[in-house]
Amino acid sequence: MKRVFFVLAFLIFLLPVFAGGIDTLYTKANAEYDKELYTNAVDDYLQVIKNGYESPEVYYNLGNAYFKLNDYPSAILYYEKAKKLAPDDEDINYNLKVVNTKIVDKIEPLPELFLKRWWKSFYNVMNSTTWAWLTIISFIAFFFFLSFYLLSNKIVIRKFSFYLGILAVFITILSFVLGFEKYNAEHNQKEAIVFVPTLTVKSSPSESSVDLFVIHEGAKVKIVDKVGRWYEIRIANGSVGWLPVDAVKKI
Repeated sequence: MKRVFFVLAFLIFLLPVFAGGIDTLYTKANAEYDKELYTNAVDDYLQVIKNGYESPEVYYNLGNAYFKLNDYPSAILYYEKAKKLAPDDEDINYNLKVVNTKIVDKIEPLPELFLKRWWKSFYNVMNSTTWAWLTIISFIAFFFFLSFYLLSNKIVIRKFSFYLGILAVFITILSFVLGFEKYNAEHNQKEAIVFVPTLTVKSSPSESSVDLFVIHEGAKVKIVDKVGRWYEIRIANGSVGWLPVDAVKKI
């Protein structure tokens, strides 16, 4: 038991040291970027991420550094990672739009229904963690109002508690659903960026299968399935096919 205590105490002691090291490395990377030492900045930003730290700012700055090095597929990859964490950030979306003008493929996406666009914009208001906290708080509020409703002898307070309790239930259900949708968008919708200059998409997971269409480095694909060393993918215009796993990097 003492050994466990000392290990925990040691880890707690190391936490601020570790956080300080990450902060120093991130500051160093930013300084290197400002001095136009973009290769050094990339190495340090990647080290920050490798140490388990992620944020829209780190991914965004790394995307900027890759953009300065004219490595457009890598810039798109990290702008997309930043966008997953901060989908409504204007700078991220603007830079992503700019870098997409630098690649070969200009794939026109299929039009989305208004309701689907509205629903996505709604759950993107907050991240999944914030939606989860709202769910917990509103659920606790429901029991708080329920206790007032059951224990109070005054009609006015009972009425007031009843309607607020119904509102709390509604918010709990809505925030849970929105949080689930946001979590799914953050973790379960697998997308990737092509890192091969020219890539022929196949009709099945085999080199000998029929050629369907060609895409180029920097193109974004949605991963639908995996068989062996092949991904089934869909691109924004709805076209579907298969490509090698090592031809793309996941967002």
